[in-house]
Amino acid sequence: MTETSPRWARDIERLLPIRAQFILTGNIRDHFLTALAGGRRTPAPLMRCLWNTLAGQGFRFLLVYDPVGGVRPYPAEPEIVAEAVRLFDLKLQDDAMPMSLERLIDLMRHLVRQREAHAALVIDFASRLVRHPDHMDAGEHRFFLAAEYLAAQATPIGIREMARANPDYKPVYHPILWLVNRAQDFPSWFALDNSRVEILNIALPDFETRAAAAKSYINLFQNGATASESEQETFAREFARATEGMPLLALSDAAQLANRQGIPCAEVEDAVQCYKVGVRENPWKKPYLRERIAQAAQSIGRRVKGQEQAVTKSVDILMRSVMGLTGAQAGGGSGNRPRGVLFLAGPTGTGKTELAKSLTELVFGDERAYIRFDMSEFSESHTGARLLGAPPGYVGFEAGGELTNAVREKPFSVVLFDEVEKAHPLILDKFLQILEDGRLTDGRGDTAYFSEAILVFTSNLGIFTEDAEGRRIENVRPGDDYPTVEKKVRAAIADHFKFYLSRPELLNRIGDNIVVFNFITPPVAERIFTGMLENIMRRVREEHDLMLELAPAARAQLLRWCVADLAHGGRGIGNQLESRFINPLARALFALDLTQHTHIRVTELHENAERIVSLVLADGDEKPCPGGRQ
Repeated sequence: MTETSPRWARDIERLLPIRAQFILTGNIRDHFLTALAGGRRTPAPLMRCLWNTLAGQGFRFLLVYDPVGGVRPYPAEPEIVAEAVRLFDLKLQDDAMPMSLERLIDLMRHLVRQREAHAALVIDFASRLVRHPDHMDAGEHRFFLAAEYLAAQATPIGIREMARANPDYKPVYHPILWLVNRAQDFPSWFALDNSRVEILNIALPDFETRAAAAKSYINLFQNGATASESEQETFAREFARATEGMPLLALSDAAQLANRQGIPCAEVEDAVQCYKVGVRENPWKKPYLRERIAQAAQSIGRRVKGQEQAVTKSVDILMRSVMGLTGAQAGGGSGNRPRGVLFLAGPTGTGKTELAKSLTELVFGDERAYIRFDMSEFSESHTGARLLGAPPGYVGFEAGGELTNAVREKPFSVVLFDEVEKAHPLILDKFLQILEDGRLTDGRGDTAYFSEAILVFTSNLGIFTEDAEGRRIENVRPGDDYPTVEKKVRAAIADHFKFYLSRPELLNRIGDNIVVFNFITPPVAERIFTGMLENIMRRVREEHDLMLELAPAARAQLLRWCVADLAHGGRGIGNQLESRFINPLARALFALDLTQHTHIRVTELHENAERIVSLVLADGDEKPCPGGRQ
């Protein structure tokens, strides 16, 4: 066994003289690099890799048991099958012998004492032998107790013929190997204080292993068979880099998918992304997207008014995402990171959420493509189960997590985490993995990939702070210039993550992607007011086929009311419009016979927003407006 063999295989070879049983957990359903005929290493299932390991130690065969089929000899070569049948008195039906747990105990006893040939027993799907390892019936408990007893009583076996042929030969145990999905699927007491039982956790393959395995799949890609040696090396590195944190079986599946879709080896990253998100059509590589982004500052600026600095910063990050340069400075597996990350901070009502919608519409053509989570709903630690799904055994486990399910359903999207500072700190820890690795695994074990998403966090951090006595005071206020607002808000955000949350690593992952919004200034407020007023007129026209108009005096009065207090930003302007104009307008329209009029001109508004004082209708007559409150 060479150093290039899987770690778990080398451990089994090393421990055979001193361990009677092995519990293999973790990545047991994967493929592993195995030396086949001719010495060439190629990915193969665990059973083949295990057999190569034991065959090198003089073992004649394996007996493989699973709860469905029973026991079968491995490998299924006629000579080996005949020997196994003879030594263990097997009655094969369709190459296997059905067997109860009671009969399996007898087989294990026979195995550990067998002196004619070295053999091992593999118990596959051991996680499914009992319904629950902590609530076993009498027969199930007796089975595991017998297995534990055999582990304690077994001794190494020496085969005389092998000892005569090899002076360096050493006796070894005839091991029982349990294949278990998770350690908790096995009785916790089984290996407790039992030095003859070894637990081996099979980890996911590292970069070197994935790169070596990748060369086995290059022929499945278009033009792969004719690739030069340097192209093969580049392909292997890119394939390994793009599959960080994935099993070798995933590499095989991605290659098979690439083969079906005719993806060339030079586009191996596209093949991996196609496998991860299940979609070949990549909006990020559409030719029209560059044209849209070239005009992004103007199109976003029409919706997010008065935030030129924030819009410019956001467009820069968007350009970086489209060019595939996000995290380029890190090298390695940076390609798995989200396409872009934005942390939008600043006063309320300044357009942070509107910017997220604008980005979504710009990239994906529909602002509804964004996924929104109100983080105030996740202020308790237990609410994290909603995002990631409940752990196994808990109510709702089978449903998965809201976040992971949404990203799997819409991998190309903008994911908005609104008011992120209100979430529980333990939930914020989950963002570390998303920001660094671009993936998240839910309670069911299913992985969601964020590598094609833009993550947008919004926050009001830095607008208010606490003084020495714990009182809430203004940190910045309307009228401060933008450099002052930006400096103070950034400093407050840094203090929040470093000292209040004690999570500077999360701030470090966000990096320089913090975008600070300015307060709404009076000129910008008037632009916002005008836009909202136009929306109202358009809605009246669409709903009632009426042309609505405001007299200059009425419009000026309404503007003064709406922009008198800008502490609540654009949302405050909208609230004032609703109470001082939309509500009385609705009363007036409700009381009118709308079928008789096509044009309405508002000439005067009531000071207390009780009603519209007078209207000019289509006939030009000015009259008191109906619908006012008495």
